[in-house]
Amino acid sequence: MERNQLERRISVASGKEPADTVIKNGKIVDVFNGEIMEGDIAIVDGYFAGIGEYSGKNIIDAKGCYISPAFIDGHVHIESSTVTAREFAKVLLLHGVTTIIADPHEIANVSGVTGIQYMLNSTENLPFDFYFMLPSCVPATAFEHSGATLTSEDLKPFYQHPRVLGLAEVMNYPAVVNAEQDMVRKIYDAKHLGKKIDGHAAGLKANDLNVYMSAGIRTDHESTTTDEARDRLCRGMYLMIREGTVAKDLNQLIPVVNERNARRCLFVTDDKHLDDLVHEGSIDHNVRLAITSGLSPLTAIQMASINAAECFGLEDKGAIAPGYRADFIFFDNLDTIQITDVYKDGRAVVKNGLLIRELGNADSSISVSIRESVRFHELEEDSFQILLKEKKANIIEIIPNSLVTIHQIEEVDTCELGLFRPSTKKDQLKLAVIERHHMTGAIGLGIVKGLGLKSGAIATTIAHDSHNLIIAGTNNNDMVVAANAIKDIQGGMVVVNQGEVIASLELSIAGLMSDRPYQEVYSKLNEINLALRTLGANDHFNPFLTLSFLSLPVIPELKLTDQGLFQVSTFKHISNDA
Repeated sequence: MERNQLERRISVASGKEPADTVIKNGKIVDVFNGEIMEGDIAIVDGYFAGIGEYSGKNIIDAKGCYISPAFIDGHVHIESSTVTAREFAKVLLLHGVTTIIADPHEIANVSGVTGIQYMLNSTENLPFDFYFMLPSCVPATAFEHSGATLTSEDLKPFYQHPRVLGLAEVMNYPAVVNAEQDMVRKIYDAKHLGKKIDGHAAGLKANDLNVYMSAGIRTDHESTTTDEARDRLCRGMYLMIREGTVAKDLNQLIPVVNERNARRCLFVTDDKHLDDLVHEGSIDHNVRLAITSGLSPLTAIQMASINAAECFGLEDKGAIAPGYRADFIFFDNLDTIQITDVYKDGRAVVKNGLLIRELGNADSSISVSIRESVRFHELEEDSFQILLKEKKANIIEIIPNSLVTIHQIEEVDTCELGLFRPSTKKDQLKLAVIERHHMTGAIGLGIVKGLGLKSGAIATTIAHDSHNLIIAGTNNNDMVVAANAIKDIQGGMVVVNQGEVIASLELSIAGLMSDRPYQEVYSKLNEINLALRTLGANDHFNPFLTLSFLSLPVIPELKLTDQGLFQVSTFKHISNDA
């Protein structure tokens, strides 16, 4: 802030000169006391200058609406929306979110430092605040092939960027507890520079949390039970309550929140598909769901604003108070939080539910390495053969709307050569993860239960965390067709039936994001959803987003990497034979 801006802010606050904008006749949400205030709101140079009686050059009549701080998403992967940051901002602004703390972990696993730099560049000069945490685990584990490896030396220069807040979700617990050198250096660098460190404590017990807290890791978004949530809160962690597309934890965790601990709780979406963002919303959906579950609306708003801001040291965000950034929203009803107007830095960006501010043109300066990221050898039907010694096999069973899977042992069908035969009757399908970064030829094969496909195959290059190509299918031929279609469009999502591609979405930016407007991407996703019905896919969850997490080897219980079946409890690969 320049000296003259400080002087002007003081002058407006004291009433010596008029504000740029004054809002009158509103019900102001006080997130500090959990109350509703009344008074004029004075705004100057994009900041709140005072609450009381003020005159201004521009007068906004709130007409009795509630005025709340805009919402903040405390942990999100932009890439999971399948659109660029610019298009992502357009969708979130419509839902009252003006600030996010993003982890570019997905694109970093494909394109390394080039991917991180792209995300920083593509989020400049927008009426939206993008903050970043640096990916801590690229690759997530040593048990898969990733597109890049990021060491502490690779990350360190990025801390100089003003929108980099710290080190993102530390998911490699063994590396922390064993004090592996590069992990210790990453944590030390962040702490030494006064930065924040996010956790990823999936499945960790109370004693394990002691290790994380001792290392300076202060947040976790992986709680799925009330006991886990309490363990994190009582050890001083911020509890991030997640409600995404696959991981829906809010209803299970919200009973833990009370008037004594609420200030240590905040909302996150983590991974949310574009169609769900459009239909449900972002953090605003979390707020509404929390209210429906019995939480006080004012507490829910507090969690969505000031709590997230304080967690990440954003000292001028999250409240309607003097000296805070003028990011705020209007809505009519405190119980339903249906947002009508959104303001960023004191300027309207959404009016009556419509985006009114231009966010500029799409970024055209994307490097070739990011655009051309899908590389693997030619595949044949034999590439997907699973040889079993016995009739019983280890199977990945899906839990609807959860990242966690079940390790099942079941009898399966085989031919006389001992080759696994998919069974739609038993809902036992083939699953393949194909290395697509370095042409290694690595293919992991397994059996998945719960997708419900009656025919065809589905494939995507969104496959957490290394984002290799993942395919699930009822037959080898459709799986080959799906793989080739993915290579042709250089990444994306495809649905194949009887040898034909019946729906697809091109994601040519690292195989993760589309360069098209979000409305076009949304339309393509609708076509994919219709195609999934043709295949008979389970309609109780999002099959593609669920598929994309079946290769994530840091979430229990059984997953598949390009190296084969991975048992998370032992942190080892196992065979398909039971």
